[in-house]
Amino acid sequence: MRVVIVEDEHHSSKMLAGMIQKIRPNWKIVKSLTSVKETINWLNSHQHPDLIMMDIQLTDGISFSVFDEIKIESAIIFTTAYDEYAIQAFNVNSIDYLLKPIKEENLLKAIAKFEKISDFIAEGNKAVEHDYNDLLKALKNGKKEYRKRFLINGTTSFFKLDTKDIAYFNTVNRVTFAVTFSGEEHIVDLTIEKLEEQLDPEVFFRANRSQVLHIDTVDKIEAYFGGKLIIHLIPPFKSSMTVSRLKASEFKKWIDK
Repeated sequence: MRVVIVEDEHHSSKMLAGMIQKIRPNWKIVKSLTSVKETINWLNSHQHPDLIMMDIQLTDGISFSVFDEIKIESAIIFTTAYDEYAIQAFNVNSIDYLLKPIKEENLLKAIAKFEKISDFIAEGNKAVEHDYNDLLKALKNGKKEYRKRFLINGTTSFFKLDTKDIAYFNTVNRVTFAVTFSGEEHIVDLTIEKLEEQLDPEVFFRANRSQVLHIDTVDKIEAYFGGKLIIHLIPPFKSSMTVSRLKASEFKKWIDK
């Protein structure tokens, strides 16, 4: 694999290169770039690499400006020191990112995901394209964005699953499933806690420790002992979905907006 690093801090660039070479010693780091201008010029005159490790904030601006000037043919893993709203935007677009300071175990996970997707592309499958425009708007405006889609690992390929098509999420034995309104189940590589952070609270509600549900999946609500609620869903849930006494009032307000 051919890798380009876009990072304006020499020390950070050198450390990242060292970690990559330790994890994947057969990979070749073909270039280290330090600015938007330099990146555009280099990509315009060289074969694009397999992977670009790209910092967001460079000395001459935000690195997404590169996308306005050139169509990048490489996979990208972003590195960032931005705060929560930016991280939300990354999640919205299913983009791999590493939060600085970069930890080796997180880099390894990102590389493993990149390799898995690359294998599918090499076999003639299409990868899900990322919308960098939404991400750029969120970064410029400081606006908190919520997840709009998931990249699902299917039997023979990856595919896009929109959040609007998901009725509820359910965790069983630490595995999280997204259940669509048509009743299909897909494994999602996120905990319920992470989903609660990334999903729009106007649309999704965490009913209990194991379930998050879409407002349009709620069919009927029944009072239960101890101040709890039983929620009947469409499509039906396999067992009773309950809302705890502590969350019952919040749930009613959520429904009654």
